Amino acid sequence: MESSILLFDGVCNLCNGVVQFIIRHDRKKKIKFAPLQSESGQQLLKKFSLPLNDLDSFVFIHENNYWTKSSAGLKVLNELGAGWKIFYPLIFIPKFIRDFFYSIVAKTRYKIFGRKKVCMIPTPEIRERFLE
Repeated sequence: MESSILLFDGVCNLCNGVVQFIIRHDRKKKIKFAPLQSESGQQLLKKFSLPLNDLDSFVFIHENNYWTKSSAGLKVLNELGAGWKIFYPLIFIPKFIRDFFYSIVAKTRYKIFGRKKVCMIPTPEIRERFLE
């Protein structure tokens, strides 16, 4: 089974909350994580020719494909399976509309949810889910 990777803003409290949510609900432990700011995150961004300094987007990577922003979020929910797949039909809303709302949250996330001074350090229990 090939794992998927979610790149996220490692200092964003909202993003870290989303990662914790995914860890709790990804019972098969298919999704691995890396902060966008990390060496692994930067290497993956380069591999897919994505901007290295755009911290306003999740990037979801699966089987050599990637999705960003709202598409990444919906793909993650679909990957979690179970009841979370109920949200996947939102993918049929045009991307520019979905990403408009995604961008509003992304631009205000530090103001609303705060930020950390450094990237999250995974606990020993979940360390294997994070790329080095």
